[in-house]
Amino acid sequence: MMGERDLIMVRQILTSLAVGALFCAAVSVAQAQTAPSPAAAPKAAKKDAAKPAPAAPAAAPTAAAAAAGGVEPTLIGQFGTWGAYTATPNGRKVCFALAKPSSSKTNPPNRPRDPAYAFVSTRPAEKVINEVSIMIGYALKPGSESTLEVGGSSYAMYTQGDGLWIKNAAEEERMVDAMRKGADITVKGMSAKGTETVDTFSLKGLAQALDKVAQDCKR
Repeated sequence: MMGERDLIMVRQILTSLAVGALFCAAVSVAQAQTAPSPAAAPKAAKKDAAKPAPAAPAAAPTAAAAAAGGVEPTLIGQFGTWGAYTATPNGRKVCFALAKPSSSKTNPPNRPRDPAYAFVSTRPAEKVINEVSIMIGYALKPGSESTLEVGGSSYAMYTQGDGLWIKNAAEEERMVDAMRKGADITVKGMSAKGTETVDTFSLKGLAQALDKVAQDCKR
């Protein structure tokens, strides 16, 4: 099991990378949506040329860069609901697959929380391959255990702050293999205030994203 200092460090890195990664993905989507047709005028190729009115997102790069601590992840492939990214925080290469939930529920209903993310990370300098973690979007109940369900099996998850990692590291390879083959994962947790949450993440594209991550992190 990872020590508390390691957990905090990984949580900070992944959370900051998520902000930057999602910003990069948003820019890519926006550029794709506003890309000109072959018959369009050349100046329409600029991102905001077709619709100059919505200027509000212009502040996003500064906010994302600040939240990411200056680390700018690079999108190396989008596969279904999963993006594959690389970044080099503190001079150490990190490769990871990232997705947001396809659905989220709370009990009691409609309780506010920050966005949740699922990561599968590879950190060559630390000899870590395909480490699964969930940034759940709220402070988990101290000492509580959460679960990740995939392929008919349930895995106990260790909680720290707003992050979850598998409790029995020996099961992680089997869990990742099930994730590669499964349709979705369900993550259950409980907040410090007693709110129960259920997040479902589609696994569409995860296998391809992990293959891309493995390929890139060999370099």
